[in-house]
Amino acid sequence: MQQSNRDFRGVRLLIFDLDGTLIDSKLDLALAVNAVRVHMGLPPLPHERIFGYIGHGAPLLIRRALEEGISEEEIARGLQYFLAYYKEHMLDNTLPYPGVREGLAMLARRDLVVLTNKPEGISRMILEGLGLAHHFRRIYGGNSFERKKPDPMGVAALLQEFRLASRQAMMVGDSEIDVQTARNAGTWVCGVTYGLGSHLLAEFPPDVLVDSLTDLPAVLDAAAPGAG
Repeated sequence: MQQSNRDFRGVRLLIFDLDGTLIDSKLDLALAVNAVRVHMGLPPLPHERIFGYIGHGAPLLIRRALEEGISEEEIARGLQYFLAYYKEHMLDNTLPYPGVREGLAMLARRDLVVLTNKPEGISRMILEGLGLAHHFRRIYGGNSFERKKPDPMGVAALLQEFRLASRQAMMVGDSEIDVQTARNAGTWVCGVTYGLGSHLLAEFPPDVLVDSLTDLPAVLDAAAPGAG
């Protein structure tokens, strides 16, 4: 865990990313992407390459995973197939990361929400299927607002909904997208070291970095050095 000299005791709202932060979904996503490619007569891609495409939402994931020069109609057809296939197989291999269940329970006295670029309906079904949905007061996806992360629109809506100032909220995520979202919205941001995009957090440093969600309650409750 990376120590911070900041004081987070005023944080009331925790805004969680989903893929790479709460759930390890990369294998099911890669398998669904390759199912699309095979369906469209293309060879499968290495999983590691697909992992690098995850985090910006399903439309961009499919656009990146298909061949250059493919038509918009074919991209739309691929996306439709992907969403249908993934909906059937989204829990085949997907599990919460270690410490997520325990960490969410430890954070229960604060308001917890999910803001992901994954479609809202699928996100909700995954969280319900894994027995995690009850922890969250809101579950918002990439189709819940006009613009996706790192645009601050979703965070701004949550701040208004919960009647909070920006510094009373903290994003929790694994990637540069979550850090950029927090910076754009003026909130705090906590990075996790274990997720898909965590290798980029050195370039996009969060305010604090944890190895497990079970570390986060102590971070939020600790006074900054020198605080009265």
